[in-house]
Amino acid sequence: MSRLHTPTPLPTSPGFWHSSVRGPWFTSVLGIVLLGGITALFVTGLLSYAAYNPDLSPVNDKTPDKGLLGFYLFAWPTHPHWLYRLTQGIHVTLGITLVPVLLAKLWSVVPKLFALPPARSLAHALERISLLLLVGGVLFEFVTGVLNVQLDYVFPGSFYPLHFYGAWVFFAAFVVHVVLRAPAAVRNVRRMRAGEAPEEEAGGAEAGGEADFPLVSPRPAEPTVSRRGALWFVGGGSLLLFGTTAGQSFDGPLRRTALLAPHGGPDPGGGPGGFQINKTAASRGISARETREDVWRLVVTGPSGTVRLSRAELLELPLHSSALPIACVEGWSTSDQWWRGVRLRELAALVGYDADAAPDVMVESLQRRGAFRRAALRSNQVRDPRSLLALDVNGEPLTPDHGYPARIIVPAAPGVLNTKWVARMTFGDL
Repeated sequence: MSRLHTPTPLPTSPGFWHSSVRGPWFTSVLGIVLLGGITALFVTGLLSYAAYNPDLSPVNDKTPDKGLLGFYLFAWPTHPHWLYRLTQGIHVTLGITLVPVLLAKLWSVVPKLFALPPARSLAHALERISLLLLVGGVLFEFVTGVLNVQLDYVFPGSFYPLHFYGAWVFFAAFVVHVVLRAPAAVRNVRRMRAGEAPEEEAGGAEAGGEADFPLVSPRPAEPTVSRRGALWFVGGGSLLLFGTTAGQSFDGPLRRTALLAPHGGPDPGGGPGGFQINKTAASRGISARETREDVWRLVVTGPSGTVRLSRAELLELPLHSSALPIACVEGWSTSDQWWRGVRLRELAALVGYDADAAPDVMVESLQRRGAFRRAALRSNQVRDPRSLLALDVNGEPLTPDHGYPARIIVPAAPGVLNTKWVARMTFGDL
């Protein structure tokens, strides 16, 4: 007599999934957290892109084919001086903190990726397409972002356009998905608070009036943790990542707790120049020979001609001080450092401009390789009295890795626009 054999269910069958944790309430809570978190990530990401002033000059624009996607761009302000430090710190820290929530959310809805038939109605087809783009887009954005933050970017092509265009693809799918799913998510949370079963468990229908692939397993395994316990576990993971990331935005002992975030490159040591850096002089091919005082000259050009200034001559000009941080796109930043140097607007006055009407400026570095060897600054940045061609920091001359013999420091600007090892400045409308 033959023995009956029950075939093992496939992933396309609800019986394949056995976790008792999966369910509409668990998924809805995670979705609501991601709704707020990812929206904040998207907004701060767009602000980071605007901070580069990409429509000012092609040298600042890493996505020249953006077209209508640059509709929101505006002249990046210089007030408050910690603005970029805040927005980019939030962007990177929040992104890393949300990783456990994202992974839990993807795990909670993975059965729906295998549901058959692929589409039962137009609304259901839109939801499935948005879900595929959502999952692919969010994984791409988080993976490229985390790798870039870790200074270990291995994807082909530039991080800037890949992350920028990927964000728009993802967010379009995110909006469609939210429009289709948010009402059900809110209803599920309200029902659970009222002590009622979520719609799916109560036999409710999904979009389009048809029963969807259930998140609640018809044959759940013995639970090892409650759904609330699972949420506490996810929240604890996020809290751990926050604690090992947030310190990147502070100097001193707290920075050592940022185990999962960059510290801005090599240890800068102590003393007046003992704050974090990203790129060293050696990494950019800057030699001591070309920065010697008898060799180096700053070339400043404007409508009245060209002026060549040695470091000694710059030190004879009126000098001013500003307390400003360095904030990098990777999310790390320093506390305010005391910079001393010549105001950018007074350099503009040397070559034919009224200091109060100083225009844009193109700044060029001695470095011969790497991104942002040249960078453009807007007129509002040039005119700000805190914007300096810095010669000293914290009471001492700049170190080679901090940009000796001279560097730009501008309030609220991304670190890459604070050009180091400045060789030439060309004032004029760009």
